[in-house]
Amino acid sequence: QAQLVESGGGLVQAGGSLRLSCKVSGITFSNNVMGWHRQAPGKQRELVASMTRSGSVTNYADSVKGRFTISRDNAENTVYLQMNNLKPEDTAVYYCKATHYLTGRAVWGQGTQVTVSS
Repeated sequence: QAQLVESGGGLVQAGGSLRLSCKVSGITFSNNVMGWHRQAPGKQRELVASMTRSGSVTNYADSVKGRFTISRDNAENTVYLQMNNLKPEDTAVYYCKATHYLTGRAVWGQGTQVTVSS
C-alpha cells in the first residue's frame, strides 16, 4: 500500500534553515506529481510547492518564493523541501502529497511539525 513518510521537521530560529524529506513507497513515484502542503493552527491547509514528474516544472506559493526549493530524486523515491530564511509565519505541520498524473488519486503523508521561533 502507498506510504509517504516525512522527516526533517523541528524547531529553528527565524532566519534558519531546514530540509524536509518525504520517502515514498507502495506507488510508482515517477507517475506522481509531488507537492508539499502546510497547515497552521486554525488555518486551512495550503499548497507550499509542487513539482511535475520529471521535475521540469515547479510551482510555489508567493509567501515562500525565493526561500523554499522543492526537488525530487526519482531513483530514491524521495521529494525534498529546502527551506531557508525561515520566518515565524512558516510554523505549521508540513505534509507531503503524491498525485497520480492520470487518475488524480492523491496520497498524503502523516505530516512533520516545523516551528520557527522569533
